[in-house]
Amino acid sequence: MATPCRRRRWMATGALMRSKSRAAGDSRVPPQRHRAFSAAYVASCALFSMQVACGASMQQPADTVLRNGFVYTVDSADSVRQAVAVRAGRIVYVGADSGVQEYVGARTEVIDLTGRMLMPGLVDGHLHVMSGGAQRLMCSLDYKTFTIAQIQEKIQACLDGEPAKAPDQWLEVTSWDRQGTVSVDADPTRAALDALRTQRPVIVHSTDHHSVLTNSRGMALAGITAKTPDPAGGKIDRDADGQPTGIFEDAGIALISAAMPAPALEDDVRSAKAALDAIRHQGVTTFMDASTDERTLRAFTAVQRRGDLTARALFAILMDPDKVAKGPEQAIAAAKALAASHDQAAAEPAPGIGARHVKIMMDGVLQAPAQTAAMLAPYNVNVGTDGAPRWEPGTRSGDVYFPPDTLKSLLLAAVKAGFDPHVHAIGDRAVRQTLDAYEHVRAQLPGNDVRAAIAHCETVDPADFGRFKALGVIPVMSFQWAQEAPYSVDAMKHQLGPARYARLEPEGSLYNAGARIAYGSDWPVDPFAEFLALKIGVTRRGDPTHPASFGPAYAGRLNDDPLLPRSVALRAITMNSAYQLRLEKVVGSIEVGKFADMIVLDQNFLQIPEDDLGKIQVLMTMVGGKIVYTADSLRPKG
Repeated sequence: MATPCRRRRWMATGALMRSKSRAAGDSRVPPQRHRAFSAAYVASCALFSMQVACGASMQQPADTVLRNGFVYTVDSADSVRQAVAVRAGRIVYVGADSGVQEYVGARTEVIDLTGRMLMPGLVDGHLHVMSGGAQRLMCSLDYKTFTIAQIQEKIQACLDGEPAKAPDQWLEVTSWDRQGTVSVDADPTRAALDALRTQRPVIVHSTDHHSVLTNSRGMALAGITAKTPDPAGGKIDRDADGQPTGIFEDAGIALISAAMPAPALEDDVRSAKAALDAIRHQGVTTFMDASTDERTLRAFTAVQRRGDLTARALFAILMDPDKVAKGPEQAIAAAKALAASHDQAAAEPAPGIGARHVKIMMDGVLQAPAQTAAMLAPYNVNVGTDGAPRWEPGTRSGDVYFPPDTLKSLLLAAVKAGFDPHVHAIGDRAVRQTLDAYEHVRAQLPGNDVRAAIAHCETVDPADFGRFKALGVIPVMSFQWAQEAPYSVDAMKHQLGPARYARLEPEGSLYNAGARIAYGSDWPVDPFAEFLALKIGVTRRGDPTHPASFGPAYAGRLNDDPLLPRSVALRAITMNSAYQLRLEKVVGSIEVGKFADMIVLDQNFLQIPEDDLGKIQVLMTMVGGKIVYTADSLRPKG
């Protein structure tokens, strides 16, 4: 029996088993290197023979085995397997059902996937987690296209539902579709809110989070008058007499929020938990908050310490234009100190917190009436009438919030400090100036492995498509914006003109030019619907039946920019976003040694008709080997 015993030991720990398992599509934990047979080894084999009769597996039992599935790995070959084994939060086997059985022990939880699709957990490379969580607890306009009268009715109902609130307590209203209101009515002013039956200050947040509307009471508490100057990186809307209308853009929003009492830590913790609940339902196992401050970091650190963190949480610290104007190096040093107090350098199977990015707002938004995104040529204006429109170039082309030389100095200081910059740039001029600044950084720091990113890139001049690959810049795209909608048709089509509209949302063009496309939902700018966004990425059409699309009137294809293959869309929201966040060695694919971050879907994204892609539901979310969400029972009962 000695020879069979030695052979089984070798197969369990050496190259023969690896070669056989690879032929069957298996992938296992690399065993120890085979050593020459010695007396000690023969003795251990003899002991092994007595213990397991030379026929049992040498593999340690897994904590969890998932089998009988369509396992889409997103490895380098986009391999499809059947089964996965998980031990101590990591993947220890990926392969055929026949090979996973030896990982099943008395205490192993075995999940029969019954043919369902198992894929890596989603990595959302750009969202706003505290805003998203807080909005779930606020008065909401539900992203709907409302007239001013309908807005007043909804907000009045919220006010009436809180009769005990004191006159100085703010009412925050969220998810206002400003562009939609303009398309069906007009841009509201503070007068619309002043007409409500309340003495309370009211602030209404637009869906894009680039503008707010407040009433006269809110402006008075904030000390806003006609003499208040526009802040750096922002704007106060004014009427023909120079009086503030009640609408504040970008950094101007801080003038109002500064007058609002800061939430207590427990309020922020509630918002963080609400966000995490939404995140795990969507199948997101790693995210980056793209506009972080000390409050957000403090809240999520508290959540983690209480054992309630259910996703890997990374944070990009927002750069204040006023502070940067006083010196980019000092602003980066302050960000570094804040990051150091919360960042957990080593990633572990259990989700942790990272603060390794800085967020830079380079411009605003494309949509009328704001039109704060920086364009190479002016926006068009209607010089005709509503009945007989005639669109011609106007005088406005948007603004950049950091001059080119300042941006170059800021990015260089950030990279030298060990940060990866994450720049919001939507207009083609803002995108070009950001690429120029990254080119400067590459020239100054040759060989530096900065993971340079530009978020959104809604308009890119074709001359700049190839620069993303050449400079190693990652476009972090929000696929859902490539659908017809009031914000993409009514508020942009004529204002941009045919040539620029034809290249709006250029995911396909950037991909074809060799760019590494990553994905960021920008939630809560839009409803949280990750698989609808993926559907739009591969079709450039919404779903008229989906609550996060806009019905039959907006069911067409946005434009003729190339479509993304399904595999590319999935890689964008897994491995490519993981790469952006420097986590590609531990998350983003289902491979041996990586953290067990995986999700189970009710339908197969690669096989179902494209019209059904947005309807996919997440049935289970696993983070670091721990199931954090289950929509229905995939586990055996009893």
